[in-house]
Amino acid sequence: MTTITAPTASPPLSRPLSFDERLALASLAVDARIPTTQLDLADVIRLPVDTPPSAAPNPYRTPLAALLHRASVRIETDGWTRGACRDEDGRRCAIGAIRAEAASPGQADDASALLLDIVRREFGTPDDTVPSWNDRQTGPRPVLLALSRAADHAHTRNL
Repeated sequence: MTTITAPTASPPLSRPLSFDERLALASLAVDARIPTTQLDLADVIRLPVDTPPSAAPNPYRTPLAALLHRASVRIETDGWTRGACRDEDGRRCAIGAIRAEAASPGQADDASALLLDIVRREFGTPDDTVPSWNDRQTGPRPVLLALSRAADHAHTRNL
């Protein structure tokens, strides 16, 4: 008579799982919990339509400093141009932005003169006018920097 013996089961793993193995198991557990129904973001997210960016409060209290800051904000929002005070798309050069924000032509002239002093002193250019300096720039960054420095200068001189 022949005796049949049952095969013995292999012993359980005696080593602990590696980090990668545990990570793979955790990922599978998380995936099992995620619902498979599609979520329509239009039902969840509601945004106002055509909301303009909120204007930052003007940090300057002196008239010329506040004007130069507003001119900088105008260029940031409307865009910058060269070769004209204002182009057909509403973009403005430094002088165009100052004139748009000034309360009077005299105030625009004072702010432009202060900006010219900053351009000559800090950018090392012997330009005759702000427009000639503005027209040589390749982008708005130097113009915005000059307006910011001029605003700081006007603020420290209490202008």
